[in-house]
Amino acid sequence: MLMKTKIYCDTADINLIKKFSKKKIVKGFTTNPTLMRKAGAKDYKSYSKKILNICNNKPVSLEVFGDDYISIKKQALEINTWGKNVYVKIPVTNSKAAFMGRIIKELNNQNIKLNITAVYNAKYTEKILKLINKKSKVIISIFAGRAGDTGKDPIPEFKKSIVIAKKFKNVQILWASVREPYNYLQAKQIGCHIITIPPQTIEKIEKFGKSHKQLTVETVREFLKDSKKAKFVI
Repeated sequence: MLMKTKIYCDTADINLIKKFSKKKIVKGFTTNPTLMRKAGAKDYKSYSKKILNICNNKPVSLEVFGDDYISIKKQALEINTWGKNVYVKIPVTNSKAAFMGRIIKELNNQNIKLNITAVYNAKYTEKILKLINKKSKVIISIFAGRAGDTGKDPIPEFKKSIVIAKKFKNVQILWASVREPYNYLQAKQIGCHIITIPPQTIEKIEKFGKSHKQLTVETVREFLKDSKKAKFVI
């Protein structure tokens, strides 16, 4: 039996959030500073609050952008006050590769919901689990697509992380950096709790179920249509 993997929508675009918050298939949202910038956010706080107002109490991950203990803690405590459905997104290390264990432990002990991001291997999952309690909610986001882009197979790291996190009912493993719709089936097969997916890819997942014959005919028709548009002659 396949795991019931929840789909979160990975975007900061206000119009897309309005659209996708209405979809039953979408159980939450994730953002990051890059997505916020692409969406045109100027004021981080007011823009984040707009997102939260749209999301109908679905969980929303909002990321800190500090790079040291003091700035990360200050930002995390502030972001946590913006809504009951907020997960404060903390990078597993800062830009200098220093493990953010101290701040993760402190925020977790204050019952702040965390999404620990930019994780690439199960060793970090293990380090995180050694620091946290078994009550406060924690998401551990493992970046599959970015690992795959460099020739590394992310699946073994997911499997190890899922196994060692089983004792923690408050911990969810999230498949991040999706590259194709099939990643959703992979996440289900290995037992990921959550997968966060760009809007366009969610729409492709909603169309799952086409036969090989349908796919063949659609592909051939597309090639034929484009050859006619181009007025190709041999």
